[in-house]
Amino acid sequence: MTPDRWVVTLIALALVAFIVWFFWLKRAKGARAPETSGGYQEAMILVKGGYTPDTIVVRAGRPVRLNFRREETAACSEKVIFADFGKSADLPTGETVSVELMPKEPG
Repeated sequence: MTPDRWVVTLIALALVAFIVWFFWLKRAKGARAPETSGGYQEAMILVKGGYTPDTIVVRAGRPVRLNFRREETAACSEKVIFADFGKSADLPTGETVSVELMPKEPG
């Protein structure tokens, strides 16, 4: 193999390693949802090109209220689904929508 092919091969392997790390191995710390006076752990999530924050840390056994505010018109962000909880909500543009959940176990 010529030196230029080695360089191209090494760059390609480095890019593949980066993609694997970025999409499957990188772990977000997450934002902790503070507890409100009503007893809910509450967090505001901005929907604009993704979810910000994209990871929410809550305590198991305490109710959670997630407030979603959608600031885009992309069709893929019209609905949020929590399959494990059997909940979903439509997210109209420019409105805040609350979803209440009760996590029974960590994870």
